Parts: sequence; structure tokens; C-alpha cells
Amino acid sequence: MTNFEGTFTNFKNEKLDEFYSAIGIPWVARKMMTASSPTIEISKKDEKWTVKTSTLMSSTSNSFQLGEEYEETMMGGRSIKNTTVIEDNKMITSSQSDRGKSQRVMEFDDNGFIMTMTHEKTELVAVRHFKRV
Repeated sequence: MTNFEGTFTNFKNEKLDEFYSAIGIPWVARKMMTASSPTIEISKKDEKWTVKTSTLMSSTSNSFQLGEEYEETMMGGRSIKNTTVIEDNKMITSSQSDRGKSQRVMEFDDNGFIMTMTHEKTELVAVRHFKRV
């Protein structure tokens, strides 16, 4: 079984600035977000998952149960509605906000995960690579 729990650091991004621009993130915030290398901590207690994202500037934490809608507060204060499921070695989060629908697929292996982010309206895809600490 795939081990989703752990601490992971970002080491590479592809088309991240373009993705953030397409979903309407302002230039200054976008530049700050793309310049940071976040650490993501994933844990599970009973049926509740927690994903904590930390950068030098800020930290956010979201807890949820698989298959149930929950609200996530993004860095910068915006809220989006999410539903997260697990399929094989993937943690898939489908999101809905005032900026449209998007999806984050975190595909895990023994070394970490690759996060593929897709924005439905623009069809833009960004990829973030994380290694297990």
C-alpha cells in the first residue's frame, strides 16, 4: 500500500507561474508563491487526513475526510470547496471556486510525489515535484 503520510519538500516546478496567472492570482503574490519551495506534511488520524503546507512566509493546514466536501483556505486568504479521494497511489483533490474548477493529483512513489494541477477553464497544467524528507 502507498504511504501517503510524511513530510515532503518541493524541488522543481513546471509551468507554475503560467498556471497561477491563468487562475487569476495577482503578479506580486504569484511571484512570491513561485519563488518559495513549500514543505507539505501529510498525516492521518482515524479517518481524518491533515495536509499542512509551509513556506518561509506562511503556513496553512486543512483537515478532511475522504469523499466529503470541505473548505480550504488558500495562502492569501481565498476559500475553495474541495473533495479529496484516493485511487491507487494517487490523492486526488477536485476544487470549485469563483475562478472555476481545478484538480490536484498527487501521485506518490517511495521517493515522494508529483503534483499535477489542472485548471478546467483554461486547460492549463502545472507540475510540482516533491521529495520525501
